[in-house]
Parts: sequence; structure tokens; C-alpha cells
Amino acid sequence: MIPTENRITKIGNFEPENPFFLAPMAGLTDAPMRRICGEMGASLVYSEMVSAKGLYYGDRKSDLLLFRYPEEKPTAFQIFGHEPDIIAYAAEKLDERDHVILDINMGCPVPKIVKNQEGSALMKQPRLVEEIIRAAVKHTSKPVTAKIRAGFNDESRNAVEVAKAIENGGGAAVAVHGRTREQYYAGRADWDIIRQVKEAVRIPVIGNGDITDPSSAGAMMEQTGCDFVMVARAARGNPWLFRDLDDWWNGRAPHPAPSMAEKKAMMKRQLRDMIELKGEYAAVREMRSISGWYLRGVPGSAKMRGMLNRIDDADTWYRAISEIPEERPSCGAGEDKE
Repeated sequence: MIPTENRITKIGNFEPENPFFLAPMAGLTDAPMRRICGEMGASLVYSEMVSAKGLYYGDRKSDLLLFRYPEEKPTAFQIFGHEPDIIAYAAEKLDERDHVILDINMGCPVPKIVKNQEGSALMKQPRLVEEIIRAAVKHTSKPVTAKIRAGFNDESRNAVEVAKAIENGGGAAVAVHGRTREQYYAGRADWDIIRQVKEAVRIPVIGNGDITDPSSAGAMMEQTGCDFVMVARAARGNPWLFRDLDDWWNGRAPHPAPSMAEKKAMMKRQLRDMIELKGEYAAVREMRSISGWYLRGVPGSAKMRGMLNRIDDADTWYRAISEIPEERPSCGAGEDKE
């Protein structure tokens, strides 16, 4: 059963085609990955997180992270920072660029981010959260949202309080990852905290955590009442997951699981796009881990990953991928666990 009762379908003035979003992931959700996932069915795709301070100082890397293809699905730009005036500057600077949502990262657990009082450190400062959201809202024409966690640790599971601060600041939606900062990505996501947030605020709620297939997406929506679902790690090397979700949502028969030939073609395409964007040196190295995710569940994948991890140039990489036998059994699009 598809849960649609009382579901909010818009975020500000943006109405997605379906409720399934590609989450922001540092080092992963660049323009090539976003375009692929959008083609497969993601209705909103998030950029990697970008430093608001980097935008303030004109950092070229920050600008590259926000590159998007004209044909991409609607894109949310995610920025991080803790100073309302810097956030305001970044929001205004980005307002002319092609995106539909400005998202503030309040969930990143990485130590260097937390030490700067950014990312999930903001979970400890609800008043500052409200100031940051209010500053961003005043300086952009786009809906402003934020991505938070269940709390900073088990002793402070304050997602409801932080979500209310986001709403009070004028935020248009809140995404809730059902893990604390202390958990990082370990253990099971607490969907009940997502339910609590949904019951406490009037703005749309985006659920995140342990979504691996249509069944888990439907279960999250039913159990929490969330309006949208954000897919993160399960999409690595598996853009077909969004096709599965879109098929389910629209009542279509599911597509067959991707063949090894399809996986090889998609890997080659992603590397080509990454080379055009970042250059061969950076793209080949980034593709090492990405290709490992595409090969999950394939017999002999450990050996293949070891081989690919030693390759430094694109031509050798393409040849190595071409030599992978296509008759190898392949995991279904929804079988790899987040």
C-alpha cells in the first residue's frame, strides 16, 4: 500500500514528481552521479555539501562542487557553516544559480566539521539554528531547508526541538536522519524520532536512514508519516534503486535487475562524465571506490576491486572493466543494504 493520506506534496513552491530524493553525500553526489540518479527516477538531487565560508572567499573548489548540468533533475544546493552572516552571504550569492532548494547541513558527523561548530554540532545550539535559517531565508528566493540528525548523542536526542527551531526560522522543510552524531552510520536508524518530528511541526518532513528498496521506503512513510524519503548510501553504485522506487510509487511492474553489461556501461559513463568535470587524475581515483559499490555481490568482486584500485589511468581502467565477464550473476537493484 502506498501511503498518501495527509501527505504534503510541496516544499515551498517546489513540487517533486515523486517523494524520493538523492541525499547529499560528500565526495559522491557530484553532477555526474546526480544526473544519473535523476534519470533513473530521483525527483530531487542534492549537491555535495559546500562551505559557506568557501563561497564567501571565492574558493574555486566550492564553485566546482556546485556545477550542474542543464538537463539535471531539480537540484538542492547544500551548504554548511555556523555564522549567520556568512550563511546569508552564501545564500544571496547562490540565489541566481539554477537550483530549487537551499539546504543547510546540520548533520555532518566528521570531526573537523564538528570542531568548527558546524554540521551536527549545530544540534547542540537550537537558538543558533533558528538564526541561521532566518538569515538564509532573508537572502534567497529559494525555499530553505535543513538536514539534521536524531540528536548529537543518546543523551541529547533533540531532533524535535531543532526541527521546531528550523520551522520558527522560516524553514520550508526538515530532513531527519534517524541516527545521532555519535552513531555516525552504525546501528539502525531510529524512525520513531522521525515520527516525533512529523507530529511536532507543520512543515514537510523528509525521512532518512536505512532505505534500501521500495519496501523499506513504504515502511518508513507508513510508520513515520514523513512526506518525502531521502536515499543515501544504498544509492552508491546502484542508481537503479530510484527506478525501483519510481516504479513502485506509480504502480508499474518493476524493471528487471540490472545486468552486468548494464553495470559496466554505467560505470564507464560515470567515469567519462567525471573526467570531463574533474580531469583524469582525480576522476580515476574517485572511481576506485565507486566501482567497488557497483560490483557489490558479484562473485570475485574483491579481486576485481583490488585490480581496479591499482589503476591510475582511464584507458587501463576502461579495458579492465570491459574484461569483466557479463554472464556473472548480479545483485538486484534493491538488494544492497544501506
